[in-house]
Amino acid sequence: MSVSAAKAAPQATDDAAAKPQHDTVVILDFGSQVTQLIARRVREAGVYSVLLPFNAPMEKIKALSPKAIILSGGPASVTEKDAPRAHEEVFTLGIPVLGICYGLQTMCQQLGGSVHASPEREFGRAHLTISDHKNPLFRDIWDGGVEPQVWMSHGDSVSALPEGFTTIGKSRTCAHAAVADEKRRFYGVQFHPEVVHTPEGAQILRNFVLNIAGCKNDWTMAAFKDEMIAAIKAQVGGERVICGVSGGVDSTVVAALLHAAIGEQLTCIFVDTGLMRQDEADEVVELFRDYFNIPLVHEKSGALFLERLAGVSDPEQKRKIIGKTFIDVFEAAKQKAGEAAFLAQGTLYPDVIESVSSTGGPSVTIKSHHNVGGLPEDMKFKLVEPLRALFKDEVRALGLHLGIPEKFIQRHPFPGPGLAIRIPGDITEEKLAILRKADAIFIEELHRNDLYKETWQAFAVLLPVKTVGVMGDGRTYDHVLALRAVTSVDGMTADYAALPHDFLGHVAVRIVNEVKGVNRVVYDITSKPPGTIEWE
Repeated sequence: MSVSAAKAAPQATDDAAAKPQHDTVVILDFGSQVTQLIARRVREAGVYSVLLPFNAPMEKIKALSPKAIILSGGPASVTEKDAPRAHEEVFTLGIPVLGICYGLQTMCQQLGGSVHASPEREFGRAHLTISDHKNPLFRDIWDGGVEPQVWMSHGDSVSALPEGFTTIGKSRTCAHAAVADEKRRFYGVQFHPEVVHTPEGAQILRNFVLNIAGCKNDWTMAAFKDEMIAAIKAQVGGERVICGVSGGVDSTVVAALLHAAIGEQLTCIFVDTGLMRQDEADEVVELFRDYFNIPLVHEKSGALFLERLAGVSDPEQKRKIIGKTFIDVFEAAKQKAGEAAFLAQGTLYPDVIESVSSTGGPSVTIKSHHNVGGLPEDMKFKLVEPLRALFKDEVRALGLHLGIPEKFIQRHPFPGPGLAIRIPGDITEEKLAILRKADAIFIEELHRNDLYKETWQAFAVLLPVKTVGVMGDGRTYDHVLALRAVTSVDGMTADYAALPHDFLGHVAVRIVNEVKGVNRVVYDITSKPPGTIEWE
């Protein structure tokens, strides 16, 4: 449960100041829905990347001393008036530039080429005909004669290249699907190398950042851990730190990292809402007190949360009540923890990225729907946010380097309001008990059948519906339980997990037989969008 809206004393939070000293690639975002994937692919190549809006000030870009710049895709058309453009100075820095989709188009147009609306748009899988297999962008990927699959998503195409550029690849409808100016080290691709639908796309990006830009691939979680421990020591000094933990990956990794840096100066607070999964509260206490030996204030507050939630069915109202109660309990726990100058938070890089909105301007993207609620403004802590440079997969990798048991690192996301939003309608202890047991069976079977890691999130939902059933020779009238499992990269979009029918049948039989109060099980096959992952 995050306390992400806590009031902090003024401090430097610029990503440039927070990053370790590694070669950096700057990605300028023109609004593509998959821009974050570019940053992640670059980091997978062992190179640090920073995402900025396309119109970020040049002073901010140059302050990062980038070894290369990537221009992302975007929904706009360069043929439109006031279409977003890169700073002209981007092309005078003397460093490699890679344009992807819209990024290719604006680069070519800004450098003297031209772009036109294609008579035949290209969306989805396409095949690339390569005219220069030895070009450094494609080197060691494809042999001659191969027409590799790539992923296209464009209505405009480059119709004339700027001076100095040559075509190194084309598709059926796009004459300049890949271009290069090797003297200036400017490259562009009309397709999206960052998505999995371009099978060799990650290698194209590796070629660009490692071979063309000459970046060192020394961005590793082992190096980050050592650098961040030193940074935490320098920031905190001899002061004490409070860290709210929930058993989730982010707060667990933050606590472990802080403990490695400052030891007994850290106290963790665990607000036990009574809305967690089966045995989860005990596991959190065991992890922090017994495994890590970190001082922990454990506030058992389930009765208070249930009391305040009694009779409340509206999901937004439930969230507000849980958030307010969490604040009240945290306030009391803070007194038990003693005086502290710093509050630690599990802020991640996607929470602080300035992205491009649908209106074409920069906006701050903040995921808050999993949070219980922010702390009040009079809690005047300074913030420690050691994970703010990391993506979720990097946090998991860091956790393994810190020695956190894998079962905690690989745990599925869990919403801050807990099981309260997996019980549509009012919340009672009886309903919580039914849901915990059913959910535990589902998760147990996913592990047993090696399906847990194949899903991004999986859980049970106790529906506000009862149906007639038959058990033995008697009539039942009990709850309906829905199972939900999805595959996803970051939770922004998701597909339902196509779990085997025999597996789902086995889980349903176990739940109906073992969980008193459930006589029917259904499986949710809705993707996001149009649905959401959680039911409330």
